[in-house]
Formats: sequence, structure tokens, C-alpha cells
Amino acid sequence: MLGTRLAMVRDRIGRIIFGQQEVVDLTLCTLLAGGHVLLIGVPGLAKTRLVETLGTILGMNEKRIQCTPDLMPADILGSEVLEEGEGGRRSFRFIPGPVFSQLLMADEINRASPRTQSALLQAMQEGRVSVAGHYHALPTPFHVLATQNPLEQEGTYPLPEAQLDRFLMQIDVTYPDRDAERRMMVATTGVESEKAVTVMSPTDLQEAQRLVRRIPVSDGVVEGILDLVRRGRPDSTDVPEVQRHVAWGPGPRASQALMLASRARAALDGRLAPSLDDVVALAKPVLRHRMALNFAARADGITLDDVIDRLCKPLM
Repeated sequence: MLGTRLAMVRDRIGRIIFGQQEVVDLTLCTLLAGGHVLLIGVPGLAKTRLVETLGTILGMNEKRIQCTPDLMPADILGSEVLEEGEGGRRSFRFIPGPVFSQLLMADEINRASPRTQSALLQAMQEGRVSVAGHYHALPTPFHVLATQNPLEQEGTYPLPEAQLDRFLMQIDVTYPDRDAERRMMVATTGVESEKAVTVMSPTDLQEAQRLVRRIPVSDGVVEGILDLVRRGRPDSTDVPEVQRHVAWGPGPRASQALMLASRARAALDGRLAPSLDDVVALAKPVLRHRMALNFAARADGITLDDVIDRLCKPLM
């Protein structure tokens, strides 16, 4: 039943988002795992459209924040206003901000100030926000899909490692191939275009998330995840490339992310259990933002993808 419903979701998204099937699948894996995703790509690659389409197809309340340097925490969290009621009695009323949605798009999140980024960090980690000393629970499910432009870095505030670690995956969005771009060009410039329709409800998504956590994982896959993550740490690895080129490696949250994402990928493909192939396929989006290269790596022209490919070789 879940496999059929997820196949319908993928089909409906594919009618609107062209040439980004891997991005769509990785984003769906993130949602099934109950996490947040960071989309890295130049403008015009349908990142915003993907979020809008997901919100409609999954029946989720979707809102968008355009991050700018002057965006304040109250602009996304909400604020309290003083109201005067009958009899002249005054009281404060909380007006929720756009963060009170089930699917929140934070466009160009690295353009927001560190103060605003930290407010969003609390929402992502705790599922609640604090305003005027009072906690307000966010709706469930709650997912943040943030975007970044990798080209223009002037006037930006790079996300700190603590906040990057809260994203289950970092997905690199690339240009579509020629055939996909042709289909997109024809389908989106006519009189009518395909409209998204609701296939699942938020309740269905939460049930799928609970089911994903119950999917069994073999000891071989568990050990493979542990080996992969621990080999990426310079102080405990036996991989020479990591010892020479990695400044700091992935923490335990990377192991948790790989475990959940592998289960979600198996569910998305209609399989009953994940395999080491799932771990290898998910290694880059899960580990990219949880590792950093040193100066020697940059001088030698080594990239994080090169290092992760080396880490995955024993699992292939």
C-alpha cells in the first residue's frame, strides 16, 4: 500500500518537475525519514517549484521565506501584540509567523543573519519556538527545505556547522539534460500546464515515517554505516587520504542519518530492507555538509566528493 502511494507521488511530481529525478527521490527520502533538506543550486532549477509541488501533492500547509540580511527572528517566528478588549482590559496575543507551517521553504538561507538562522535552528531541532518566554509547538509534520546559491557569496552568512548538521541531507541540484529541458520548455510555455493534485495527506506521511523506522536493517548494513562514518574521522581512520586532507569528520548524527535515509530509500523503491547499495548512494548527500577539507586538500585540488568516493570503495 505504501509503495503504491509513493509511486503515485513520484509520478505526479515527475509530471511537473523535469530532469531532476534524483533530487526528487532524495527529497522524498528526507521527508520519509522525518528530516530537513538543504538544496544547493543556481537559480532557475525548480527548487521553489519542487517545494510548492510537494506541499500540494502531500497535502501539507506550505509557506516560503525569502531570507535577506535584514530579516529578523520575529519575521519568521511571529510576535506578540498588545490588544485592548472590552472594558479597556489589555492583553498580549501571539501572531504566528510563517514558521508555523508543515513545509517551510527558506530561500537563500545563508543570506539571513546569524541571529535569524539560530531562531530557525531551534525550530528545526526542537519542533517548537520560544517567543517572549513562552514556547509554542510547531505543527506536525514539520520540515524545512532550505536553498542556497553556490555562486554569489557576497553579503552572505555561511551556516555554522551546528546548523548544517541539523539537515539530514545536502542535495546538489544540477542542470537537467537536453531531453528533460526540451520537455520542460514545451510543457511550461503553452496555454495549459500540468497541475499538482493531492495524493497523500500529512497523516499518511506521518504513518509512513513511523513505518520507515520499523524497517529491519541487517547487521551487515549497520556495520557498513559505522565503518563508513568512522573512516571519515581523521583521528580514527586508516585511510591515508582522510588523514592528509580532512580537517574534521562526520559525527554520530551522520550514522543516524544514513540509517534512516537507507530505510527510507528502500521504502521508496518498494523493498523490505535496505542494502549497502543504499548506503553508498546516500553517502554524498548525507556526508557532504558534515565534513571539511583542510588547506592541503584545497591546494591539491581534492574535493569532498573525491574523499567520500574513497570511503565508499570497501562497501562496493
